[in-house]
Amino acid sequence: MRTKCLILCTIACAVSAHGTPRGSANYSLATETTDCGGTRATSTSYTHDGSAGLIAGLATVASPAETAKAGYIGQIYEITSLAVNASPASVDETATRQLAAWQVFDDASYLAVAATSVGWSVVTGPLTGISAAGLATAGPVYQDTAATVQGSYAGLTGLFDLTARNVLPDNFGSYAGDGLDDSWQNQYFGLNNPNAGPLMDPDGDGQNNQFEFTAGLIPTDPASRFLLRVEPVAGQPGQKRLIFSPRFDGRTYNILTSTTLEPGSWSTLTGGIVSDNDNERSVTDPNANESRKFYRVEIHKP
Repeated sequence: MRTKCLILCTIACAVSAHGTPRGSANYSLATETTDCGGTRATSTSYTHDGSAGLIAGLATVASPAETAKAGYIGQIYEITSLAVNASPASVDETATRQLAAWQVFDDASYLAVAATSVGWSVVTGPLTGISAAGLATAGPVYQDTAATVQGSYAGLTGLFDLTARNVLPDNFGSYAGDGLDDSWQNQYFGLNNPNAGPLMDPDGDGQNNQFEFTAGLIPTDPASRFLLRVEPVAGQPGQKRLIFSPRFDGRTYNILTSTTLEPGSWSTLTGGIVSDNDNERSVTDPNANESRKFYRVEIHKP
């Protein structure tokens, strides 16, 4: 048997193959050469290592970088880790995100694993659970919050970080449904603090949390207040200037007027001339001829 093998190799060595140039309108390949065992074929674009009898083959391309295994060597690999992923890497609060897993081989190639074959678990973060099919569910959050999930398969585990996104501003814990953003309440009062209620006035400045949230004030600082004053306009006895602060982008400020303060007597100021200076706004009332006139500012926050 050994003698026959030597004879075959000798015959193979006697025949050397030389490839001919190949080309088209889009590409060209230089002439290849192979030795008696088919150990290497090269061109300007790729390298191929092979062996007689298709025992093994390894082809690589530089750009884009790719590797292909053929023959017996293509069946030899070692699993090195388990990769877990999700796309995108975030999940809206109270919504779900599909997780996926792959076996990673020693040559950095991948083999997908059925999600139902993976053991899923929540490591940290505001996820209420992961189904057997790899569907992760996020619980309510008051701000974007990190979470970590784990997948286990064939003795290997993989971790992946998700972000639970705060997309519902008024649904968290004891602050849910009270008309104030949960993030604002947690910023100034922490969790489950009764002083964070919309009608509370913890700093004692006469402006409750509902108003201070809408106006963009600090509810724990009595010096943080919404101020309004009315001034005459020089040389214009029939005009008045309203000056108020603070003013913020993203809010709408409507000026209402009344001469009696009676319910239903308020109407929107028309023809007012608006001027902003940083966080202070001035509105000139061109028709302030009444013997008395009252002004009120309505603030709307989307």
